[in-house]
Amino acid sequence: MLTVLHASDFQCGRPFRAAAAEALLRLAAETDPDVVVVSGDLTQRAKAREFRVAKRILDRMPRVPVVVTPGNHDVPLFRIFERALTPYKNWRAAISPELDTVTRVQGATLVALNSSAPRRAIVNGRIDDDQLDFAHRAFATSPVDDIRGLVIHHHFVPPPDGRGGRPLPRARLLASRFESMGVDLVLGGHVHQTHITTSRDLLGADRELVIPFIACGTTTSWRGRGPEADRNSLNVVHVRPGHIEIVPHRMAAGGDTFEPGDPVSFARPAGHGTAPR
Repeated sequence: MLTVLHASDFQCGRPFRAAAAEALLRLAAETDPDVVVVSGDLTQRAKAREFRVAKRILDRMPRVPVVVTPGNHDVPLFRIFERALTPYKNWRAAISPELDTVTRVQGATLVALNSSAPRRAIVNGRIDDDQLDFAHRAFATSPVDDIRGLVIHHHFVPPPDGRGGRPLPRARLLASRFESMGVDLVLGGHVHQTHITTSRDLLGADRELVIPFIACGTTTSWRGRGPEADRNSLNVVHVRPGHIEIVPHRMAAGGDTFEPGDPVSFARPAGHGTAPR
């Protein structure tokens, strides 16, 4: 079994809630995950001091691999020249020199793809063909029975209230390519509320293969939306042979503990663990 602690949207800066970060770290220690995923927007305005706060949180996580990916807030918005010339300067200095990464843990391969697009979009993002090739190569060289996960900040299916802006361009094409790679799950954020859907919502209900698209709300800021307005959230994901279970956790404003909600389960079809096509 693989256990993933999935957080997102720290928004270190003015919206940041230090109490929520402490609650996250306590739950991380209690959960004993195999890997921690933080799916973007570590900062509010991509300032060096905000990245330092985010890095201190990451450094206090359990001693397991931590997978991170940039979000649209992790590149400068108003510092126009920096956005155009060196948009990832502060990210690279504090978090990681790489933007697309491969992380391997026992029984799993996780590929993080940078969907922020500072020169082409403000809020929305992009996944390019070379990034799809990067993911394909990573999965093609992983053990055939590995769990295959993708970490991408931007969403593929809009939440029911339509908040969060438009989904990623080419979402249907991307979902189809992920199917061909044998991807088991996609972990993201951006919409500031827990939103769990599947590839069937993009490609049709008759699809045999189901890839859960799991959007985490905002874990440590006050920018929650929809049913999570003024709340913080994260997910604990368990992947077993034939089964994926997502347990959303939420914390109310003024609270100090993330409380588990009702689990959401999906079958992990036979045929996963075959070589990507």
